[in-house]
Amino acid sequence: MSSDTITEPAPRAVEDPAALKIVPTRHYARWAAGAAVVVLVAQFVHGLATNPVWEWNVFRDYVFSETIVQAVWVTLQLTAYATVLGFLLGTVIAFMRLSGSPVLSTVAWTYIWIFRSIPMIVQLVFWFNLSALYEELGLGIPFGPVFVSVDSNTLIGTIGAAVIGLTLHQAAYAAEIVRGGVLAVDHGQLEAAAALGIPRLRQIRRIVLPQAMRAILPTAGNEIIGLLKGTSVVYVMSIGELFYQVQVIYGRNGRVVPLLLVATAWYVVLTSLLSIAQYYVERRYARGADRTPPPTPLQRARRLVTKEST
Repeated sequence: MSSDTITEPAPRAVEDPAALKIVPTRHYARWAAGAAVVVLVAQFVHGLATNPVWEWNVFRDYVFSETIVQAVWVTLQLTAYATVLGFLLGTVIAFMRLSGSPVLSTVAWTYIWIFRSIPMIVQLVFWFNLSALYEELGLGIPFGPVFVSVDSNTLIGTIGAAVIGLTLHQAAYAAEIVRGGVLAVDHGQLEAAAALGIPRLRQIRRIVLPQAMRAILPTAGNEIIGLLKGTSVVYVMSIGELFYQVQVIYGRNGRVVPLLLVATAWYVVLTSLLSIAQYYVERRYARGADRTPPPTPLQRARRLVTKEST
């Protein structure tokens, strides 16, 4: 054999994959960011516990006081009235906007444009001073005689003015939410329902709205939570809701920070409860969708316990 012959190296034996060392990915930036966040949270919690300005004893004295609890009840009432009436009116306006009638469509578009353009606090003050424009409200023939008339202040009142202002403001946003949900429904289903001879009203009630709720609920939930917090602006009308009563109390005793903390705690609790309710309502309407509804927190906890036990 010639000495110039080049011998090829023997192929390496394939190592057993099970014997290979697995090196996990190092996320140094993620660890550093997490450590920084933990330090900041720890500093904030330490400040809550040690800073005497928070005056936790004052917070404990007032958080469940009768005045605050009654104010929370007023806040919930205003939210409930404005939500129900606002979405009922908003649904009507949404279908007016979708109507083929140019008159109904134009009126609905104009309503939405006006009430979304004016700040809520301006609308509330306007309705609170309605008697300056109309001293009496009557029932009769248009442009003709009035049969029955009532004093404006007697008929509406402070709470009534607040409900009217919140409802009309909410209806403008609710109309667009409902309209978007209706447009998300496949138009072919309406054509199929019409071919089967189903009345138009039943098509809307039994076919359109149940499917539109999947698109309506997430945005509607956010609007209701925003409305709950937005009721605080009725303090300009001297209505005894949560924020107004907190202002009255710290105006007397000067304990601004702990009283604002009382209002903050109640708003956090109420919005959390609304968020939980929104989660379960969305889960209910997602049952007929193609995707599987997300597990509830209780189901997640059970799965975690089962996984740990196995």
